[in-house]
Amino acid sequence: MDRTPARDALERFGPWQRSAEILFWVLLVTINCAGNALTSWMDMRRAGLSSRQGWEPWVWEFSSGLMWLLVLVPAIVWFSRRMPLHLDTWRRRLPWYLLASVPMSVVHVLGMFGLRMLAYRWMGEHYDVGSWPREMFYEYLKDVRTFVLIVACIHAYRFVLRRLRGEVQLLAAPDEGPALDPVERPERLLVRKLGRDFLVATADIEWAQAAGNYVNLRVRGHDYPLRITMAALEEKLDPACFARVHRSWLINLGHLVSIKPMDGGEAQLQMDDGQVVPCSRRYLPAVRVLLEEGQPVVV
Repeated sequence: MDRTPARDALERFGPWQRSAEILFWVLLVTINCAGNALTSWMDMRRAGLSSRQGWEPWVWEFSSGLMWLLVLVPAIVWFSRRMPLHLDTWRRRLPWYLLASVPMSVVHVLGMFGLRMLAYRWMGEHYDVGSWPREMFYEYLKDVRTFVLIVACIHAYRFVLRRLRGEVQLLAAPDEGPALDPVERPERLLVRKLGRDFLVATADIEWAQAAGNYVNLRVRGHDYPLRITMAALEEKLDPACFARVHRSWLINLGHLVSIKPMDGGEAQLQMDDGQVVPCSRRYLPAVRVLLEEGQPVVV
């Protein structure tokens, strides 16, 4: 594949991706809380509320922000990865998101009020929640909007990454004439990347890992998501070359370097790109049988 500035930038971004994502949420929550606290403090001064202390708006906002940052954002990222929204799934999964917004708000409110009570006690004051049912409902109306914005932000970010990195598609049968590859077991896959199409050989797949509705394929050192289940992908690949080693992993035996047995019958598989793949005891015997017919592997 041709190298482009965008591709080079993505490769440089790869090792820093997780750190950049964490930094994004930290900055977003911090700036939002600081801005809200400052405007609340200014409103208090304008209204002449002498009964309020200057530190109170900062406690209100950052108690909420800490709960979002430390608990809820990681939980939403995990939940959205388990149940991603796509054009063909959003109607079926939207009720689950609406249901998830309720315990999300309960955790946020209880944690936020708890932090405020501790902060007020530290300052020698008492924090009065007021009517719990009314406050819970009021906070939920705010929380559900924040929840929607976070989910939209996460999905938009993942959509952009998939488009920039490239997304694999199976070659469909043509409307006329013979197929370029067998549809049941294609020898090549179509990769759409940066507005261009590329064909990659299935034999170049080094390993695959399930990720929600996608399976991430490792092809010549690069990761490409494919909308398929692991079971369906396994059926389309040559069983003499590819082996299922875990419910979430599949490997190309030609890229396997060594097998390290573990306690309990599992094993760790060392791939030639440095990736360590778990092998469950359910699949390990079949992997050994396949290797007996191929190139020896260090055990």
